[in-house]
Amino acid sequence: MQDYRLIADEVAAAVAGGRLRPGDRLPPQRRFARQHGIADSTAARVYGELIRRGLAVGEVGRGTFIRAAPPRTEPLLSEPATARIDLELNFPMLPDQPELLAKSLAGLLRTDALGAALRPVGAEGTPAAREAAAELLRTSAWAPEPATILCAGSGRQALAAAIATLVPAGQRLGVEELTYPVVKSIASRLGVELIPLPVDESGVLPSAVRSARRSGGLGAIYLQPTLHNPLGITMPAARRSELAELMQRLDLVVIEDNVNGFLAADAVPPLAAAAPDHTIFVDSLSKRIAPGLTLGFLVAPARLTARLGTALRSGAWSAGRFALDAAVRWIGDGTAETIQDRKRADARARQRLAGERLQGFSLQADVRAYHCWWSLPEAWRADTFVAAAARHGIAVSPAAAFAVTPGRAPNAVRLALASPPYDQLAGALDTLAQIARGVPEDVGVE
Repeated sequence: MQDYRLIADEVAAAVAGGRLRPGDRLPPQRRFARQHGIADSTAARVYGELIRRGLAVGEVGRGTFIRAAPPRTEPLLSEPATARIDLELNFPMLPDQPELLAKSLAGLLRTDALGAALRPVGAEGTPAAREAAAELLRTSAWAPEPATILCAGSGRQALAAAIATLVPAGQRLGVEELTYPVVKSIASRLGVELIPLPVDESGVLPSAVRSARRSGGLGAIYLQPTLHNPLGITMPAARRSELAELMQRLDLVVIEDNVNGFLAADAVPPLAAAAPDHTIFVDSLSKRIAPGLTLGFLVAPARLTARLGTALRSGAWSAGRFALDAAVRWIGDGTAETIQDRKRADARARQRLAGERLQGFSLQADVRAYHCWWSLPEAWRADTFVAAAARHGIAVSPAAAFAVTPGRAPNAVRLALASPPYDQLAGALDTLAQIARGVPEDVGVE
């Protein structure tokens, strides 16, 4: 059997030599197999290799295309965009937020308080930090016990610790078929295989979880039940109840990512409320307060806290004492709640703006979220649209960044609305609408 990598090398050479140009559609895999005298399965591996190398991109129902934009060298959505207008990552910061935060920190800069804040601290954080975190995460239907809370340096580190605890290298983690890209990167580094779980308008399908469990080797599942990124879905109470019952019956633990949940406060009780013994609840301060001085929190069953603590320590993912003490002050004096309330209003205003400026296009969004999902017009592929936006200094995220299965991304982009100033966001949305109403040839994208 001919080595699929050698055939991929031939295609790569055709791209480098200009015989295949950005935007060119590769033939269907069966036709490619016949042209090269190889098996269909070998052709599928060739296409997978081209996608892995960043030379091609696949879109559901449309085919596989030579990339119109160079691949990213760092993990997708892991660093701020270098474009002039960042609609790729969500960093919600209110204009006067630094002033609000500074007032709370004045006392922390006293010599005695600062001396304590600069000392090391363990994965359990401090008693005051656990009490403050319990208050921050509490809803009308759920109140976590401070003793069940562990502290990480960030939400990403909390997720890494949870995955490392539950899923040994070589085993599998179930995730929504479109998922948070950083989880893809974490899983890759830990040697964990991701299993895509289909979703509908209510979130992940319980039948998909049962099927994945039956197939063996499923160590846990990772879900975003509230304001899913990128789809904006919030799982209704009935689906959560069904999943919670299923987790208990299958003895399967779910990692519940609630980083966007504060924007939909008290909307639906978390999975952790219904299945506390089978849920690791993860949240952070990155969206709630600020991305530059952040903390991650894990609310976990007692049987898992020791293992999670070990993962946090061994991965160097524990929280810093200064950040913990700062958070205690922000939560205790009401600064955190003030900022959260204002961000909820800000997110709604930005969603209204997006709906107005992109009226007539196919947008999927929750009015409470800081992001929206845009199914592009037929003339555009996600890859070429991202390249066209970049030519105007605007960074947006292609669906492929979120797709667990290479080559199975829908023809869509995610717009992160939180970072730019309001006027700049309005202008960027107008520009994107103008691009979408044209065709790739209008902006010179091949």
